Amino acid sequence: MTSSPLQDIKAVLFDLDGTLFDRETAVRDVVTGQYEAFSGELAGVPRERFVRRVLELDAHGYGDKAEIYPRVVRELGLPEALGAALTAHFWEAYARVAPALPGVHATLAALRSRGLRLGIVTNGRVSVQEGKLRALGVLHAVDAVLISEREQLRKPDPAIFRRAVERLGLRAHEACYVGDHPVKDVMGAHDAGLKAVWVRTPHFPAPEVAHTAIGALGELLALL
Repeated sequence: MTSSPLQDIKAVLFDLDGTLFDRETAVRDVVTGQYEAFSGELAGVPRERFVRRVLELDAHGYGDKAEIYPRVVRELGLPEALGAALTAHFWEAYARVAPALPGVHATLAALRSRGLRLGIVTNGRVSVQEGKLRALGVLHAVDAVLISEREQLRKPDPAIFRRAVERLGLRAHEACYVGDHPVKDVMGAHDAGLKAVWVRTPHFPAPEVAHTAIGALGELLALL
């Protein structure tokens, strides 16, 4: 019988967006709602054109939010002030939606029941990321949360992964990190000495460093 590459793991760390939080659904819902909220200002612009262009520039969370809406309104020939209004509306509406990806709560509970330490390492603003975590209802299930703004470190810097493991009182090789981005999540964790687990996604290519791949979060339970 072949041993699991994740044997002897004592802690599991997770990415947030695209791993626990269903960011794709959340953003599409928010942007679609914006079209309705700004129906007067966007009159004459087809809804699908507006939604599609914002999502293209968003680039699955890696587009610069400060530039997305100003660029969209320029391309559509709309008043410049509308860009700032749409940006502010996005963050306000985004803070109110919190769809979890399938299996999140059951997987966290099962890992916890096995005595594993759990944590979250995510890039982003503290106010936004903590709001998602509260809305998802997962803060009680984890032992440590590291957010780039507060830590003054960003993935894929290996230092933020090592800091997370240290807060759990463990060494890097005793932890695995689960995320969907091949560089910021998988390569960063790998370079820090953690076992890296990639959640397959059609948005990004497969990682170029050693990793274990899963199609859904619940698959972790058979590997640990």
